[in-house]
Amino acid sequence: MVSACLVWGRKVDVFNKFKDNRVNFKESLIKDVRGMLSLYEATHVRVYGEDMLDETLNPPFATQVSCALNRPILKSLPRVEARHYFSIYQEIASCNKVLLNLAKLDFNMLQKQHQKELSHISRWCKGIDVVTNLSFALDKVVELYFWTLGVYFESQYSIARRILTKTICMTSIIDDIYDVHGTHEELKLFTNAIKRFSKSIYDSLHLKWIHIMINSEIMKLCYKAILDVFEEIEENMCKEGKLYVHYAKVAEYMSNALIFRGYPMLSTKSFVGMGDIVTKEVLEWVFKEPKIVIATSIINRLMDDFVSNEFEQKREHQYNVSKQEVHVEFQKQIVNAWKDINKECIRPTKVPIPLLTHVVNFARVMDLLYIDEYAYTTWRNDGRVSL
Repeated sequence: MVSACLVWGRKVDVFNKFKDNRVNFKESLIKDVRGMLSLYEATHVRVYGEDMLDETLNPPFATQVSCALNRPILKSLPRVEARHYFSIYQEIASCNKVLLNLAKLDFNMLQKQHQKELSHISRWCKGIDVVTNLSFALDKVVELYFWTLGVYFESQYSIARRILTKTICMTSIIDDIYDVHGTHEELKLFTNAIKRFSKSIYDSLHLKWIHIMINSEIMKLCYKAILDVFEEIEENMCKEGKLYVHYAKVAEYMSNALIFRGYPMLSTKSFVGMGDIVTKEVLEWVFKEPKIVIATSIINRLMDDFVSNEFEQKREHQYNVSKQEVHVEFQKQIVNAWKDINKECIRPTKVPIPLLTHVVNFARVMDLLYIDEYAYTTWRNDGRVSL
């Protein structure tokens, strides 16, 4: 109808019926989704003087709609969305300039703290010399720190971020070792050393492996780095008087988390350094693998597997199915996992909401990094620039 009116040079005022007495769009339009879609399409054939159609394409609102269609708030990282919203909010007529400037100042001040933390972690990584000593490992400290930053960005969790980033880094390296860089016998020795979890084991491990192939040096280096990370945890917790937590249990927990590539372990480790909010009851809860932790781990594991399966495709598989069929099945399980997460967050629980939020944030980070089959394992250079 709009096109016909334009062709015949008639004035288009048919859309006035969509406005109320205050010259605003009627709230009842919200219920008519198809009608709203038609109205949106009609705005693109507008001509000069049709202010009402211009209003429907209000830039801030259009941007919000576009962002929501791409990634809903539930799956978005709060800090990333806050940065996006600055440009939207400042275009709104009712924008509070003082509030906006305060928010930008807070964002920039906290960003400086994050940069200092990243500098500290980068120096730690250079101390291990990942590129030289672990040539197969990907030097992705920036991406791994961003992952941690997605879990918790608040200023008071600085120690927790450093600990978790180093843990993720070591977990990623160990995952590669178990996949392709270790013989069965070497991996047995390495696993036993992890389970025994004692600094003295490193010396005996060195003696046992001194005559083994040179690749065994990789495992000795990794084991030493793991011990150093746990020593840092002990040192920081001693300063805060919170060494009563049985951290060695995390090593025991790793064996139960292998099916999810250690994601439940990372959820548990993210609680370390968060202060008094993490009680003995909370740790007992997370060690029991609650549904929200498992659901988050499923999302992480399936998205990881799907986008980084180029190597896996070379191995033998149990089922002869296409990539498209796998994608459909994975998507079903991911959708169900998000439903489990929503259910766990809605119902009352003895676990504080901030801790539940941090668990959910693991899935949110994965959704951001792996969208459009863009995994951190195949991170391109422009990904670092955008960070």
